[in-house]
Amino acid sequence: MKEIIWHGRGGQGAFTAARLLGEAYSLRKNTFVLAFPSFGPERRGAPIRAFTKLDTKPLGNRSEITKADYSIFLDDTLFTEQTFNELKPEGKILLNTKKSIDDERVITIDGDSIAEKYLGFPITNTILLGALAAVSGLISLNELTDAVKQTMPPRLHEKNIAAVKAAFEEAGK
Repeated sequence: MKEIIWHGRGGQGAFTAARLLGEAYSLRKNTFVLAFPSFGPERRGAPIRAFTKLDTKPLGNRSEITKADYSIFLDDTLFTEQTFNELKPEGKILLNTKKSIDDERVITIDGDSIAEKYLGFPITNTILLGALAAVSGLISLNELTDAVKQTMPPRLHEKNIAAVKAAFEEAGK
């Protein structure tokens, strides 16, 4: 099983990203997915976490993830040293930031700039999904674009697919 934790703030689309990842993965045969949020009072800007579990066997454990293969941050203000405690031994962190982090477990991408260019506002959920697809191999770019088409409203398809592709290329360098 692959386990992914999403960190964001209310309104940034962390749960949407968790669901989209599950949708993309479920396009394959014989796959099982769980995607669910965890948050306190629902309000824009409050820290939230979301979870995605991916496997080729039925998933019975519906608990929150404590040790992840990937921990993804839509907002770098939520990233702390304690984050490393939630990683599996070979786990990686995917961080939306302009900063450089000198740690082989941390992969950085300037998702805000990509989002501004392609979406017109700094919502980075699909950008981080594109980056995750590039660095993890959990899903393909085609599976992700198909999931965007199947899940998001048609008016959002073109911009989000362009943003996903740009992030995939940037993270794959």
